[in-house]
Amino acid sequence: MRNRFVMALLILILVGTGCATTSSTSSIHRVGLLVEDTIDDQGWNSKGYQGLLQIQSSLNVDVQFKEEINSLSNAKIAVQEFAQNDVNLIFGHGRIFAEFFTELKDEYPHIHFVSFNGSVSGDNITSLHFESHSMGFFAGMVAAQMSETDHIGVIAAYAWQPEVAGFVEGVHYQDESIKVSVDYVEDWSNTEKALDIYEDMSSLGADVFYPAGDGFHVQLLEEIKKEGKFAIGFISDQSDLGGSTVLTSTVQHVDALYQLVADRYSKGELESGNLYYDFADGVISLGQFSSQVPDDVQANVNQAINEYVQTGKLPE
Repeated sequence: MRNRFVMALLILILVGTGCATTSSTSSIHRVGLLVEDTIDDQGWNSKGYQGLLQIQSSLNVDVQFKEEINSLSNAKIAVQEFAQNDVNLIFGHGRIFAEFFTELKDEYPHIHFVSFNGSVSGDNITSLHFESHSMGFFAGMVAAQMSETDHIGVIAAYAWQPEVAGFVEGVHYQDESIKVSVDYVEDWSNTEKALDIYEDMSSLGADVFYPAGDGFHVQLLEEIKKEGKFAIGFISDQSDLGGSTVLTSTVQHVDALYQLVADRYSKGELESGNLYYDFADGVISLGQFSSQVPDDVQANVNQAINEYVQTGKLPE
């Protein structure tokens, strides 16, 4: 009789423990967001904030955010405050947060940390990667077919951005003879340096530009529009900013990815490690085509994208 009582008690303990574990890993208490700069940049950080608001609306959870978290010491303070406020899902909106979260995750095993574009490992940390090479490739195809001088300029923030290599490949897939000048600002928001690079490339005859930096792209678009040249928008559909100047945009649907991640976490299905997302996942696309882009060019690019979605292979 005593053995039966002990066995029953053990079963109750195990069941209770299992339920507690499931509850702690499959429910969101509050969601936090850290951004490196500010949320009003009309680009990358703004889209992260929009994603946070979408989570708040769709899942009916409290959200918090902190701006200008650009050092490990600032991140430590921010995460500590989030933890005290019962936040158990934290998005770090950028590559630098992969490093910060790797340092901090073991101190907060009850929090799941999510960053972008970095390499991570561990039980409670995830890095989200847009397959940006492909969106760059298709934008390059558009740029190549719209350049009259056969000279295209890429003004990027950093050399590691996969969309840059993809863009160059897309241009040369369309026409190997086109010259592509590439230079790097080495900063997301140094507008002065970005404009200097633009002026140099423009003076050498470039007539289509890809400003791939979320802190300086708006100012560059204004200058490109003023001079009657063409541009490829970056991060969001920027046809509303540049009008027909913006041939199309390489769009990362950050808000949709935030929602996807939060949904998976709330169900206990969010994987740790490095996760990759592409056109087929609905989180990457090209933006609206300019009225300047001929119908046959649009059709050609759209057909290439559809084939890529079905096969996973870029045109060769």
